[in-house]
Amino acid sequence: MGLTAKEYDPKDLPGEFVELYGGETSDVRVYASPARINIIGEHIDYNGGKVFPAAIDRYLYLAIRKRSDSKIIYNDLRFPGSYVFDIGENFSYDKKNDYANYLNGILSQIKVQGYKLPCGFEILMASNVPAGGGISSSSALECGFAYAVSDTFELGIDRIEIAKLGQMSEHNFMGVNCGIMDQFIIATGKKNTAEMLNCATLEYEYAPLELGDYRFVVMNTNKVRKLSDSKYNERRSQCEEALKILQDKGLGISELCELTPAKWEEVKSFVTDEVLQKRARHCVYENQRVLDAVAALKSGDLKKLGLLLNESHNSLKEDYEVTGLELDTLAETSQKEEGCLGARMTGAGFGGCAIALVHKDKIDSFIENVQKEYTSKVGYEAGFFACESGDGVKRII
Repeated sequence: MGLTAKEYDPKDLPGEFVELYGGETSDVRVYASPARINIIGEHIDYNGGKVFPAAIDRYLYLAIRKRSDSKIIYNDLRFPGSYVFDIGENFSYDKKNDYANYLNGILSQIKVQGYKLPCGFEILMASNVPAGGGISSSSALECGFAYAVSDTFELGIDRIEIAKLGQMSEHNFMGVNCGIMDQFIIATGKKNTAEMLNCATLEYEYAPLELGDYRFVVMNTNKVRKLSDSKYNERRSQCEEALKILQDKGLGISELCELTPAKWEEVKSFVTDEVLQKRARHCVYENQRVLDAVAALKSGDLKKLGLLLNESHNSLKEDYEVTGLELDTLAETSQKEEGCLGARMTGAGFGGCAIALVHKDKIDSFIENVQKEYTSKVGYEAGFFACESGDGVKRII
């Protein structure tokens, strides 16, 4: 239900590194890069809204050591086989290179920024991030690697630039037009906090994430997503259409999320198409829920946070229409469970993950009951694990 295998202990990594590559453990550096959740603020990053992610205590571990030549060698304890390159190469995407593409993508962007590495290096990785868990393991890999290379070679790349390198690698090397939330929280996160991030300006502030006896439970639908890309583009264009209608009526706004709920209620009649009105309403109210969630955490009001999670899910279901049977079953079953303060889908939708805020003494029964209902309705099992907040990428050995 959670991590089925025993959790990997990163203290073992230097020894395994030396077993593979030879040399002394004292020459090996080890870095930890977290996975993340987005607590609230969904589908509004491209509408001028704010997101509210947190780094969690599930880490990808990366050991690194400089070489005396120009060779680069990648190994991962989970996947057999080495990938070997040369620091002088012009790196390009190649499907057969699998996870090595994420690392080479970072190196390509480091080169574009004008940094030079004087020699090659060796890498060995291990992970406690559940595979396919929907909590951004690829961004953990990118940012962990970028930070490790910068620190090992004393390049002095700051944390925000680390996040930008991860996004640039996705855009320019992997061919994925992603946002920056995942890389940003992984690079800059701090334990016991969440971050309210304006994705457009990269302005951010930390808010306390003191959950007391409660934990976030991540719930993976295990559904193969097929619709999300086309529906994502459709939602985006609907929001742009609603925005243009409001601008044509004289509203001096550049993004939907500039509207407060009160102002939206004043002007919503300008948007006569019911579907467009629903899309815009979600954006305006979801952005307000982010602000309210930050305020709730600052005042220690976890019940209020839970209610906001429920409202967010309902809006994503009714107004934005990006949930579906699997996510609705997880969220709505969770909301009825004893010890659960609130639950919602997180991410793009149509599959992927949901999160729930659950009392630590009820987690086992919560997972058992939600799993039973989910399997009954959907026909196969979901994946579950509980988590706490964690630090952003850092050196640990």
